[in-house]
Amino acid sequence: MTHKKHTYDSGIIGNCSYIAHVEKNSNVNWLCWPTFEDSFIFGSILDDEKGGEFSILPVKEITQSSQHYLENTNILCTTIESEDGSYKITDFAPRFEQYERYHKPLMLIRKIEPLSGHPKIRVTCTPKYDYGSHDFSKSRGSNHVQYEYDDQKIRLVTNMPTSHFFDDNAYLLNKPIYLILIFGNSFEASIERTAEDFLTKTTSYWQKWVKHASIPSFYQKVVIRSALALKLHQYEDTGAIIAASTTSLPEHPGSGRNWDYRFCWVRDSYYVLTALNHIGHFEEMEKYASYIANITQSDLGRLQPLYGIMGQSELEEKTLDYLKGYLGNQPIRIGNQASEHIQNDVYGQAMIALLPLFTDHRFRHQNMASAKEWTNFILNKIEMTIDEKDAGIWEFRNFENRHCYSNLFQWAGATAALKIAKQYGFKEMEEKAIVIREQARQHIESCYDAERGVYTNAAGSDDLDASTLQLIMMNYLDPKSEKARRHLEVLEKELKGEHGLFYRYVHKDDFGKPKSTFLVCAFWYVEALACVGRLEEAQDVFKQLLSFGNHLMLFSEDVDEQDGSQWGNFPQAYSHVGLMNAAYRIGVQLDNPTFFESLYE
Repeated sequence: MTHKKHTYDSGIIGNCSYIAHVEKNSNVNWLCWPTFEDSFIFGSILDDEKGGEFSILPVKEITQSSQHYLENTNILCTTIESEDGSYKITDFAPRFEQYERYHKPLMLIRKIEPLSGHPKIRVTCTPKYDYGSHDFSKSRGSNHVQYEYDDQKIRLVTNMPTSHFFDDNAYLLNKPIYLILIFGNSFEASIERTAEDFLTKTTSYWQKWVKHASIPSFYQKVVIRSALALKLHQYEDTGAIIAASTTSLPEHPGSGRNWDYRFCWVRDSYYVLTALNHIGHFEEMEKYASYIANITQSDLGRLQPLYGIMGQSELEEKTLDYLKGYLGNQPIRIGNQASEHIQNDVYGQAMIALLPLFTDHRFRHQNMASAKEWTNFILNKIEMTIDEKDAGIWEFRNFENRHCYSNLFQWAGATAALKIAKQYGFKEMEEKAIVIREQARQHIESCYDAERGVYTNAAGSDDLDASTLQLIMMNYLDPKSEKARRHLEVLEKELKGEHGLFYRYVHKDDFGKPKSTFLVCAFWYVEALACVGRLEEAQDVFKQLLSFGNHLMLFSEDVDEQDGSQWGNFPQAYSHVGLMNAAYRIGVQLDNPTFFESLYE
């Protein structure tokens, strides 16, 4: 039975210090301050009572609302209509260059302008502390409202009468109003002039950032939006890129698969850095590469699958039973137990992700000694773990296998080490890398099912897994070979859903059989199609997948095959990375002249 399609009716704003989610009705339903990993101060997405509120609602019912981004920016406009009239809210997080560095304060600016009629509004601002368990006290200033709890201070500066926040009177909107929410700091400047100045500078910053991106013409507008969304997920102070800014949005209703994704997965570094490389944004690449390098050099034990944005390894998982959960879905998880897992693909991921630092002539600021030390360090880790079983890419919690995907990245890591060794003349390292690569190849081949002509998810298993699409994309299998074509066909037959969607796997795991498809796997499928020469199909599937974005072309982690509903944490950085990499792969294969009119735009 097909249900009403579920989408996340919100957009995001941010400045590489924080991300805020703004619903179509104007409410900020998710904002963690002072960092991605801290408690929400607005979290009504998880509990409409304990989550607080920051809304600008008409006194009469909303008759229509819409959202759009200012072109080529992360500045969000929400238009709201009611019987009294209409108004527009422009939401943004200031970000621009100042004094030769980026100004990215913990400040959210909301500009409210009347458009038609005589709209009456009610502004509600009730921040919460410690995941909704405490309220802030509220006191009145001349042009601000002060919120305090313990040593946490938040200030709302406005040119509205502050009495509006202490009584229940509506406000007739007849001129632009500004709301400036600040964490921890006072604000002494002119409200209107500062807000307008910051808006102009922030608009200019984002449009310049896009202008300096190298983006092929294939679905360029969609790729730009994904690139802008990805950029917001970088915590600039350390360079870490989080998987998503949310926690505990279920992969499927009632599934119990509700995870905290506000951390940085080493595994995904390769895909993210590839996407940033494709669009030519080297500053973000270098910051992220530096974060990964610092972790791999400071964690002398076994590398974890994920780390905190400051590089911290302790990410204890706990549940908050007092919150209702998104649409009643519990548990609410804070922290992530997967940080304790053994996932041996991380070493190869780190090696190939950081390969440009040692081999790309635009990045080669590393000296020979550091290249040798770091590469040997990772190569030794691959050698130590190559025969081990692990939890695999999908982080199974209660069983282990020798996974094809883990061995593939050990193979890739050894191949990358070989490239570094040859470039710098490290003879001993070269010999070691060749031996390890052959070991990895043998393990991968132990997953080959000759009868079906497919690589299974693990040695001794009959189950299939979308992660083995990477065998084609990473050229372990020659994309033009019959073996690659056959492998793809068998995966399609078992894992492909409707409209180009793709399941990670369909066998039972710790939580039963998966009920939703994993969007990044569908974009991998598009890449694999392009690799094996099925280019028209790749374009068709890519176009179908775009229908699973929300009204702002933001994508979730999971999609229900039956009704196209968005589920899982949102927006999911890696879904956007998958889209960017798939579009690039198709664009390169097409390589049309600029005047050529594509049938797929």
